[in-house]
Amino acid sequence: MQFKYPELLYALFLLLIPIIVHLFQLRKFKKVPFTNVAFLKNVALKTRKSSQLKKWLTLITRMLLFAAIIFAFAQPYFSKNNTLNKTTETVIYLDNSFSMQAKGESGVLLKRAVQDIITNIPENEKVSIVTNSETFKNATVGAIKNSLLQLSYAPNNVSYKTATLKSKNLFDKSSSSIKNLIYISDFQNQNEDFNPEKDSLVNLYAVKLNPINTQNVALDSAYISNSNPTKLELTVTLKNSGNPIENLPISLLNNGNLIAKTSTQINDKASVTFNLPANDSINGELKINDTHLLFDNTLYFNINTQEKINVLAIGTSNSNFLKRIYTEDEFVFSNFNLNNLDYNRINDQNLIILNELENIPNTLSTVLKSFTNGGGTVLIIPSETITIESYNNFLSNYRLGFKDIVASKKSITTINYSHPLYNNGVFEKRITNFQYPKVNAFYNLVANTSPSILSFEDGKPFLTGNANTYLFTGALNDKNSNFKSSPLIVPTLYNIAKNSFKVPELYYNIGAQNSFQIKVSLQQDDVLTLKNDAESMIPKQQTFNNKVVISTDEIPVNAGIYSVMNNNTALKNVSYNYDRSESNLTYQNIDNLTQVYTSNSVNELFDTLKSETKVNAFWKWFVIFALILLLTEMLILKYFK
Repeated sequence: MQFKYPELLYALFLLLIPIIVHLFQLRKFKKVPFTNVAFLKNVALKTRKSSQLKKWLTLITRMLLFAAIIFAFAQPYFSKNNTLNKTTETVIYLDNSFSMQAKGESGVLLKRAVQDIITNIPENEKVSIVTNSETFKNATVGAIKNSLLQLSYAPNNVSYKTATLKSKNLFDKSSSSIKNLIYISDFQNQNEDFNPEKDSLVNLYAVKLNPINTQNVALDSAYISNSNPTKLELTVTLKNSGNPIENLPISLLNNGNLIAKTSTQINDKASVTFNLPANDSINGELKINDTHLLFDNTLYFNINTQEKINVLAIGTSNSNFLKRIYTEDEFVFSNFNLNNLDYNRINDQNLIILNELENIPNTLSTVLKSFTNGGGTVLIIPSETITIESYNNFLSNYRLGFKDIVASKKSITTINYSHPLYNNGVFEKRITNFQYPKVNAFYNLVANTSPSILSFEDGKPFLTGNANTYLFTGALNDKNSNFKSSPLIVPTLYNIAKNSFKVPELYYNIGAQNSFQIKVSLQQDDVLTLKNDAESMIPKQQTFNNKVVISTDEIPVNAGIYSVMNNNTALKNVSYNYDRSESNLTYQNIDNLTQVYTSNSVNELFDTLKSETKVNAFWKWFVIFALILLLTEMLILKYFK
C-alpha cells in the first residue's frame, strides 16, 4: 500500500494523548458515608466495572475513528508502479509505409491501427506520434484526430534505428516521468532487424500487425534491353511473393492510351518485352491488376527525344579513335587544332578533350577554368613531350600537377570498380585476370587529391579525376601505349562523355538522391519547376551557362510523370516511382526480444498499459469505516448501560 500524502500519517502519534490521559487520569473517587453500606457495596462495584468497560470501548472506537480519518486524508492506494505522483509520457511510432496497405483480420493494417489509437486514448490526453512522413508532438488526440484519419502512406521507409531516435527525442528531458515508447508496425524485414537497446528510462512496447495474406505481385523494374535505329525493346520484370499465377495481364499505356498488352505466367519472377518505336517520345505507364498492395501495380517511365552530347577535341594527334567512340547517333563530335580553335565554341560543349597538346596556353587555361566552373567536363591526355610548367599552371586549378616523366614500361592492372565511370553495370563481375594494357612512359604526379580510376601495378594512377576533370598520366598514341586497343577504352571514354551531361533516366525512385541535367539557358531569376496535373514544385537546381542541374530527394512524394517547366514551356518529362522494397511481404519475428513487451493488437497493448498504471484508491473505504465507527460510538454511548 502506498500513500499520496504520507506525511499526514505522523498525526497518528496524536492518538497517544487520549491513551495517556485515560491511563493516568488524576480524578479520584470520593468516599460518601452511608448508614447501611452492606446493601450498596455490591451495586457500586457493578456500576464501576460497567463504567470502565464503556470508557474502554468508547476510547477504542474514537481512536479507530480518528485513525480512519487520518488514513483517509493520507489517501492510501495500491498500483503496480509508483505512478500516482508521476506524469506519464507516451510516444507512438506509427509505421505508415506501403506494406501497411496489407489487410489484417479487421481491415487495412494502417487504418485499423489509427482507429484503435483514437479509441483507446482519451481525446484530451496529450500524446506524441511519429510516422515516416509526419510528427505530432505533445498534442491531444482530439486535435490531431482528423490528421490521423487522413494519414497517407509514405514513400520513404524509415529504418528502425531512425524511428527510435526520432521518437526518443520527443520525450521530456526530465527523468521523473514515466516514459512509454510504443512501436506499431508490421515489422517488415529490412537491412537491419528491429532490436532496440534496453533503456532504463524508457519502457518499450511493440505491436506487430499481421496481414492475413502475403500474396503480392509487383512491377519491379523496366529497362531498355536492346535498341536499333527503328525500335527499342523495353523489358519489364515482375516479382511475386505468393502462390504462382498462371495468367497475369500487363498493360502498356502512352499518354493514358493503351498501346500494347500482354500476359505472363509468374512463379517468383517473370519478365516481358514490349517493342517501341525508336524515335518517338513516350510518356509510358505499365499496369497490372493486383488487389493486395496497390502502390506497386503501376510503373511510370519516360522515353524522351534523344539529346546529343557535344564533345570537342583539341589537338593535332590522331583523333580517329575518338570518332569511333563518339558516334553521330549520341554525340556531336568535333576536332580542332589549337591554332584554329574558336574559343566561342567552348561554352556550347559538354566535354572538352585536350588530346596530347604539348602546352596549354594561358588563354586556353583561363577559358577552360571558366568552362569547368560552369559545369563542363575536361579530359586531359598529355603527350610525351609536354611543357610541364604550362600544364601545371592549368592543373593547379584542380589540385593536380605533373612532376616528371618516367620512361619505364608499366602495366595497367587495377580498376576502381566503385568509381561512377564503372559502377553502372559496365562489368558483370570484377575481373582480376585480363589482358593488361601497357604504357612505355608516364608522368609522376606532384599531388593527387582525386581518386585513382585506373592504376599501374605499383599503385600509381594512370587515370584519375573527379566530377568534371579527368587526367591520364600517359599518352594514348600507339607509340606509347596499347590502351586504345584495350576493351577498357570504350567504356572509359564513353562514360566520361555520358557523365558530362546526365540526361534524365527512364525513371527515378522517390526518396533517393537523383540528379539529371536539362539543356537550357535561363534568364536571371528564372527557375525550373516540376509539374503534373495534380501539383507543382520547385526542385533543387544549379544553373550554368547552357544547362541546369536538377537534384531531387524529398520531392516529389507522389509517383507519376512530371514535366520540367521553364515558365509555361515544357522542356522534358521525368518519371518518378515508389521504391519497390516494400513489395516483399516478409516479416521479422519480434517475440524473442526480451527488452520489449510485444503484442499483436493495439487494443490489447493499451489494456495492458491501463492495468499497469491503474491506481486503486482506498480513501473512500476509510471514510466509510470512520462513519461506521462514529455510528458505533453513538450506539455505545446511548444504549450501553
